[in-house]
Amino acid sequence: MSPVLFICRMELRRILTLRPVFSVMILAVVVYAAFYPQPYRSESLRNVPIALVDLDGSDMSRTFARRLDASADVAIVAALPDVVSAQREVFARHLHGILVIPKFFERDLLHGRPAPLALYADASYFLLYSRISGAVTALAKTMGAEIEAKRLVAAHVDPDLAVAATDPMPLTAIPLFNPQSGYATYILPAAFLLVLQQTLLIGVGLLGTHPNAWEQAARDRKIGPLDRVIGCLLAYLVIEAFAFAFYLIVLPYLYGIPRLGSIGPMAAVAVPFILAVCGLGMLIARLLRNPVLVQLVTAALGLPFIFMAGFTWPAEAMPEILKKAALAIPSTSAINALVNLGQLGASLQDVGAHVLMLASLAVFYCGLAVLLEARGCGRQDGR
Repeated sequence: MSPVLFICRMELRRILTLRPVFSVMILAVVVYAAFYPQPYRSESLRNVPIALVDLDGSDMSRTFARRLDASADVAIVAALPDVVSAQREVFARHLHGILVIPKFFERDLLHGRPAPLALYADASYFLLYSRISGAVTALAKTMGAEIEAKRLVAAHVDPDLAVAATDPMPLTAIPLFNPQSGYATYILPAAFLLVLQQTLLIGVGLLGTHPNAWEQAARDRKIGPLDRVIGCLLAYLVIEAFAFAFYLIVLPYLYGIPRLGSIGPMAAVAVPFILAVCGLGMLIARLLRNPVLVQLVTAALGLPFIFMAGFTWPAEAMPEILKKAALAIPSTSAINALVNLGQLGASLQDVGAHVLMLASLAVFYCGLAVLLEARGCGRQDGR
């Protein structure tokens, strides 16, 4: 058996027999796949509960409230007599907003005067706020245009001209690549890659700090550091091939995430990404030399990696030094490449710069791992 295949076989055995490594690289991947996407399954918020304070009590105010309640975004669950009682419900977190329809609402509209609505929405959770304010704003513009058009028709203006005058620039918005405008379609593809990176980084770091069962056999066979590192990388590629196929093909299908990319280009990105993460994990293991320290450091790095990935904290808002530092993290380029391939329908040529960056990181980190492995072998031979 060749030295590389020997190391690969022994490393695969270590992954499956070492409990901490098996828990991180196998069990954690399955558990994350089962539970992490659950909060996002509904894609977008629906029927956010708000209170109505109708101080006018007219037919037009009731029509406005009825049409708002019929929308998919907002549900009027309480009609209260005053703002104070509505505030108590919001402060108790039973409701997330208050819509106040002022007195003389209908009279002012019929006389062509402004009839301002008052909306108090919970902005501590931005998605709730955007849903409530968006629904009320859209309905207010629609009803205002309808009322103005009826007034113009009553003044003997041609109906078509009346409609055009109230809405001179009609807009049709088409959400590309995210038909439901949902949070899951935006967050999950990037989050899946971060999960894979974190579990692989911790797993490889733990493998590098636990005693190698094949160390003595490798010395007896005079297996060099390059063959050792390549054999380990091959074992990790075998394990991660199943994890990546599950996360990038099966899970998007199960959760209805748009899938426009083909397997070949996605594999061309996944392979250098896996190699770069594995090389980084080997480097961390060689530098820290303690499994507990590896877990603490990699766990602490998880949150900075999330923010520097560019989807929770937009890359355009990052300081330039952080944007450059983020390029040293494999997930940064991998997320940009795989999201473009899988969700936006880009070609491999379109993401060539990201693939080149991943390949460079793989060569750099794996090269350092070989040098450190050679240094470690030299010390052992010197004894």
